[in-house]
Amino acid sequence: MIERLTIERGSGNVFLDIEFSPEEAQNLQLRSQLTSSIERFVKRNRMTQTEAACALGVTQPRLNALLKGKIDQFSLDALVNMHAHAGMRVEMKVKKAA
Repeated sequence: MIERLTIERGSGNVFLDIEFSPEEAQNLQLRSQLTSSIERFVKRNRMTQTEAACALGVTQPRLNALLKGKIDQFSLDALVNMHAHAGMRVEMKVKKAA
């Protein structure tokens, strides 16, 4: 017997889709985007974790936690500060929720 799958259109925020509160989902999405940006920075510059940690103003174990996806250990402030320390600028857009 073949089971039928139901497909639902996502909201555009995976955290909201897996039933985090709207506030927490938005915060997690922003932290996830900033984390991805840091991962790209490290890869693009072909840095070791030690070199990248120095450029980002954190310790290597702290960067390692971030690169392993432990975004719950990082505030938005900490992630923005890491970007700034490495000479990057973070921009944010605020708009009315859909």
